[in-house]
Amino acid sequence: MKSKFNFLYEARTFLVLWLTQSFSALGSAMTGYALVIWSYQQKGSALATSLLMVCSYAPYVLLSIFAGALSDRLDKKKIMLGCDAIAAMGTVTILVLMKTGNLELWHLYLLNALNGFMNTIQQPASDVATSLVLPKKYYQKVGGLRYLSNSVNSILTTVIATAFVAFAGIDFVLFFDLGTFAVAFVTLLIFIKIPEAEKSESKKETFFESAKTKLSYLMQNRGIFDLIIFLAFINLTASLFEAAFPAMILSRSGGGETVLGTVNAFRGVTMLVGSFIASAFKKPKNRVKVICYTLLFSMSFENFMLAFGRNVWVWCGAEFLGWILIPLMSTNLDAIMRENVPVEIQGRVFSARNILQFFTIPVGYFFGGFFVDKVYEPFMSTQKSGSFFIKMFGSGKGSGAAFFFFTIAFLGIFT
Repeated sequence: MKSKFNFLYEARTFLVLWLTQSFSALGSAMTGYALVIWSYQQKGSALATSLLMVCSYAPYVLLSIFAGALSDRLDKKKIMLGCDAIAAMGTVTILVLMKTGNLELWHLYLLNALNGFMNTIQQPASDVATSLVLPKKYYQKVGGLRYLSNSVNSILTTVIATAFVAFAGIDFVLFFDLGTFAVAFVTLLIFIKIPEAEKSESKKETFFESAKTKLSYLMQNRGIFDLIIFLAFINLTASLFEAAFPAMILSRSGGGETVLGTVNAFRGVTMLVGSFIASAFKKPKNRVKVICYTLLFSMSFENFMLAFGRNVWVWCGAEFLGWILIPLMSTNLDAIMRENVPVEIQGRVFSARNILQFFTIPVGYFFGGFFVDKVYEPFMSTQKSGSFFIKMFGSGKGSGAAFFFFTIAFLGIFT
């Protein structure tokens, strides 16, 4: 009990920041979820929906090389406040366009790109802020708490967003998003003090020199560099998966919006359980082995079960096996980065990590949607009743996405 009280006292600034930012993230996630359903209803296309995420992640690839240097040079609190305010303006724009009946899919692409740009700048500042307000001994515990908030948000996002959309419309979801933003913004502005990192000579570098510095740092620390490249290939498989997932559940016989919400909520429950496991897990002898083994377990089961499953119970079982160990993987990855990268250059190094580790995500989302729409679904539509592929993956829309899951299972295992 004493250790718990010590944690609450010593990490109190982080806990307030974490709770309010998590609340704001809930609102943003609800908006994203509602707009994915809206976009699929407009076009019925996995590619059209996946392009929303392509636009969100593309700024990571294009601009993260400079975002970290900006984060290390400027006040972390001002960066977070400014990025949040601009993202909120994007939500207001969507609300106005929707209320006037002028919202188009291309509007969402542009606004997602803007939000992605803001996240590109904000994320390294937020990561460094966590390191600055938190004692080093709590890094792994906090990794579990951050995944705890993610998992709770995953549960609440689908449940609350589905209810709001059904009874009050998407615009009510947008109002809720703006309300959560206001709480987080005021709390950060008035009640949170983020200390400055120790000054270093790197502050005098130009942006291009800073970019060279962080890439050089990673090349000299090959353990971290190789781990990041490995995770880039994992993210490729994961984004291929995420591009096909809503399209399959929404169009499959026995699926639909309610089933998608149920399966996503079950994923959130699984992550919640996994986050408790991660928070209680003692420091392993080899964090890298934990990362590799947990990912192998997840990718060996989830994709195969989604490929062959035909009902909500099998899909929920797939989510359980696929996500129960992911919080443990993530907390060990976060601990490796925080323990091995000096805090005064974390902004630059974390942004370099974002480029290398996340550049495969927009690629995966694009090709995931493309292959489902243009290759797998057309192929399954040509199969005759009783054929091998029909017996394996079923028939009708969504069977192509199921076949696609079967394919990417091998990609994940091979990686």
